[in-house]
Amino acid sequence: MECKVFYHDKCFDGACSAAMFTRFRRGCVPDGRDLAFEYQGLVHRAGPMFEDGWWGAGENAVVDFKYSPSQRLTWWFDHHQSAFGTAEDEAKFRAGQVNPDGTPGPLAMRQFFDASYVSCTGWIAHIAATKFGMDVAPLKELIYWANIVDGAKYESAKAAVEIAEPAMKLTMVIESAPDVDRASISRKFIPLLTEMPLQQVLEQPFVQEVLGPLMERHWAGLELIRQRAVCKHGVITFDITDQPTEGYNKFIPYYLMPEGTYTVGLSKSSFRTKVSVGTNPWTTKKPEALANIAAICERFGGGGHARVGAISFGVDQVAEAQAAVREIEADLAASF
Repeated sequence: MECKVFYHDKCFDGACSAAMFTRFRRGCVPDGRDLAFEYQGLVHRAGPMFEDGWWGAGENAVVDFKYSPSQRLTWWFDHHQSAFGTAEDEAKFRAGQVNPDGTPGPLAMRQFFDASYVSCTGWIAHIAATKFGMDVAPLKELIYWANIVDGAKYESAKAAVEIAEPAMKLTMVIESAPDVDRASISRKFIPLLTEMPLQQVLEQPFVQEVLGPLMERHWAGLELIRQRAVCKHGVITFDITDQPTEGYNKFIPYYLMPEGTYTVGLSKSSFRTKVSVGTNPWTTKKPEALANIAAICERFGGGGHARVGAISFGVDQVAEAQAAVREIEADLAASF
């Protein structure tokens, strides 16, 4: 039988979540050893997130990505505040968790959500260990770095931008490899993440092939943002839509302008115009004084976490995205 795993593409936690789920499903649920796994990355975009033709003939798992109300969905794990596209979607999920008489519902042991977890990898590990008896100790490095990367828990902006650790180099490959390479790379390294230390995954020739050019592009991106970024009233803004990119290091603005509390960046890739909104992980402002970024992004059809989020527009909707940036910038500046 086949298990198709959909995961948050262009995201280190997404890839690690796919690996953690694979290890869990293979070892902790009956018939797991006989499963063939297939992987498909998902990205937030304008319009529907899922297409009917994508679902596999066997089991279907979605990890680190929005909920789908499709009857084809078997497994689901997520930790995003904006996990549900509509109130109806959330109601359907809740209905599957608990029966009217208060007993566990039919999906209580297949679909799991908790927005308090730093990473989806950590959330899957918790469920696998506590509900299915999985020994997650062999994957502690994966869990540790998924929490660091997805939770922006780097010790400094310098550490986040200068990219010394294997996990951070792998993050660059995952987030910024050209679309033509990414699907092939992901199919190869997600299974490796279930059984190899991160350094060994990094040393694989197919990873090294793309890492060198990406490092060069990283430093060029830093210089581009240095030229474009402006910080006013604690909000760093920049627009690089005239320089299409498949991704950039989201900590660059704080590396360049540590006085900024928030970032609102506008970029364009092959499939979308993206507004990225974030909070400086090293800000001295008290947590209760910070804006809820997910709530802000949800107003424009996006979402994310309390401290970081994004909004996707069509590739031809640059003007609409620019208008959103201006509105968000004004809201964040007014919060001081």
